[in-house]
Amino acid sequence: MKRAFDLLLAAVACICLLLPVMLVAILVRLSSKGPALYWSDRVGRNNQIFKMPKFRSMRVGTPAVATHLLADPKVYLTPIGSFLRKSSLDELPQLWSILVGDMSFVGPRPALFNQHDLVELRTQEGVHELMPGLTGWAQVNGRDEIPIPDKVKLDAAYLRTRSIWLDIRILWMTLIKVLNRDNVSH
Repeated sequence: MKRAFDLLLAAVACICLLLPVMLVAILVRLSSKGPALYWSDRVGRNNQIFKMPKFRSMRVGTPAVATHLLADPKVYLTPIGSFLRKSSLDELPQLWSILVGDMSFVGPRPALFNQHDLVELRTQEGVHELMPGLTGWAQVNGRDEIPIPDKVKLDAAYLRTRSIWLDIRILWMTLIKVLNRDNVSH
């Protein structure tokens, strides 16, 4: 049921967002050197690595670490990178990951391949069995502002209580957070 929901919603989103996606891709290419998309190695279901696309908000050559680990992330942002991140438009290409089955709309956000502490804690809690999501319970309860152990506790709570209705609630809460630009790292 969840996969059918994801496919239907992703197909509708792709149709509705086709023009904005094309416009953002053009703006990324015009505003900085390099490709429009950045393919990030991420940890998926059962700790399998997959390639997750994002619109490139950082300059080519930026270290592949979580943004908060960069000494001065602003140095690496492209001219429109901050806007892409604040608006969450950089996440739109992940619709592809949903369509091909690497991600779901709702689940724990996929860890970077080198976030070993996060991956280990999720594995201990059984969260690694979930399909990673475009958004999740941790994102609507703090997003980038909460420490990793707290994020994993929220992911584990989602694992225990997940349902289609909770997913719909999380999607709605995500929309509100994105529109208000709450808890977004720049």
